[in-house]
Parts: sequence; C-alpha cells; structure tokens
Amino acid sequence: MPSKRSSTASRSGKVSSGKVSSGKVSRPAKKASRKPAAQPAPKPAAKRQRVAATGPAGASGTSKHDERFALIGHVFGDVALMRLALTHASVSDTRMASNERLEFLGDAVLGQVICEHLYRRYPDRLEGDLTKLKSYLVSREMCAQLVREAGFHRMISIGKGMISVDQLPKSVLAGLFESLVGAIYLDGGSEAARAFVLRHMEPHIERTLQLGHQENYKSVLQQLAQQAGLGSPTYSVMGERGPDHEKNFEIRAQIGDRAFTSCWGMSKKAAEQGAALHALRELGFVVDGPTGPQVQVPQSIADTMP
Repeated sequence: MPSKRSSTASRSGKVSSGKVSSGKVSRPAKKASRKPAAQPAPKPAAKRQRVAATGPAGASGTSKHDERFALIGHVFGDVALMRLALTHASVSDTRMASNERLEFLGDAVLGQVICEHLYRRYPDRLEGDLTKLKSYLVSREMCAQLVREAGFHRMISIGKGMISVDQLPKSVLAGLFESLVGAIYLDGGSEAARAFVLRHMEPHIERTLQLGHQENYKSVLQQLAQQAGLGSPTYSVMGERGPDHEKNFEIRAQIGDRAFTSCWGMSKKAAEQGAALHALRELGFVVDGPTGPQVQVPQSIADTMP
C-alpha cells in the first residue's frame, strides 16, 4: 500500500509539474505571438497612405499623374483635389463633384495674391493705377490666356456634349485656372498658391507696366500713327470660325493703303488688339523683349507728343 501511494504521488507530481511547466511555456509563447501581429499591422497601412499622399492615385496611370504634377508645378499631397480642379461640371454627376467650388475659392485667393504683390512691389503707384492693373490681371481673358499658354486645358475632363479642349470657352478656361489656384491653396497653403500665381502672372505684370496701357495696342497705334502723320487705322473682319456661342474672328488693321498682318482672336476686341500689335511691330513701334512686346516711340514722334 505505501508503495502504491508513493507511486501515485510520484505520478501526480509529474503531472502537476508538467502542467506548471507547460503553463510557463505557453503563456510567453502567446504574448510573443501577439506582439509581432500587433506591431507590423500599422506599418503597411502607413506606407500605403504615404504613397497615396505623395504620388498618383490608383493602380494605373502613374506616369500620367506625374506629368500633371510637373505641368502644374505642384506635387499634390491630396490627389483628389487635383482631380476635382480638373473636373468640369459637364462630366460630373452633380455640380458639387465639379471644380465650381474650387473656382469660387481660387478667385478670392488670386485677387488677394495679386493685390498684395502689387502693393508691396510698386510702392510708388497710386491706388487707381493698381486697381486697373489688378482688374486686367485677374480678368477672364488673362486667366484663359494663362491656361492656354501653360497647356492646362489639355488636362481638363469635360462631358461628351462639350466641344474639344482646344475650343473651350474663355469662361471654362478661366474657371480652370482659378480652380487650380484654389486646389493648390488647400493642398499646399498660401505660399504654394502665391508661387503658382506669380510664376504665371509675373511676365504679364512686367509687360503691362512697361507698356503703361494694359496692352491697349489699338490706342497706342492710333496715337502713334496720327503723330507720325500716317492717318487713323481701320479694322476689317477677314474671317470667322467656330460655333455661334464662341466664335473666333480674323481681323486686319490698315492705315491708308497699307494693310498689316491679320490676327485671330476669341472675340472681335481681342482680334483687333492683336491686329494692332502686328501693325505696331511692322511699323517698328514695337520690339519683342525678354518680357514681351515693348513700345518704342521714335524720338521724332516723342518730341511732338504732349
């Protein structure tokens, strides 16, 4: 009997010892298995988030998005803002999903950037002069011109009912520029928006100030031609093209018997200004400088001017 109890106790001790030993081993093992599972999980998610924030969205079209960043001159952290800025209402399910709200914001940012820039850079200019210059720079015509010069219109998404991107109305082109300003402001802040605006506006600011007449080439041609004894210029429509709601015109300036190179414009007014510029250039009153056309009045005419 004693030997049987001893045997039982011995077996019991081994089992008990086994349980304790097993428990000590299993608990650390479970903790060790939890830690690797808990720690690496956020890392892949964080990595995916960074890629989406600094690079193109979606699995396809990587180079296309990179080209957009390069063309715009801003790497979007929030790619959705860039997409929204490039989305016209004609292709959106709702107007809220188009660039119209960004256009509203960009218009205000654009005006603020230009006003501050003019105020700081030209302390000797009166308020009236700065107002005229600002109005010209933020006009629909100027914003549309900047879009075409930079090629931004080739990135816009439009509906099937719209005409081609090369024939978009000035209102759409100007809205695109303002939308990009608004998107960059939200994505990169005021300094990024300011850099974007001035990068495109600066050459036009300098040229307009040098000319001193907000690029009113018709007025300059009229004045110089009369002072030179050439007579007053006239303008003729040589051709038209495009739909009725957005027709382009070809106009030629003529002084006496001399006709000058014609010019196409998105309106009769714009075409006349271009035709007047051609005439000024061919008469030797305008030369092309590093910042654009510059009026050069001959001394003989300057002496007769008030």
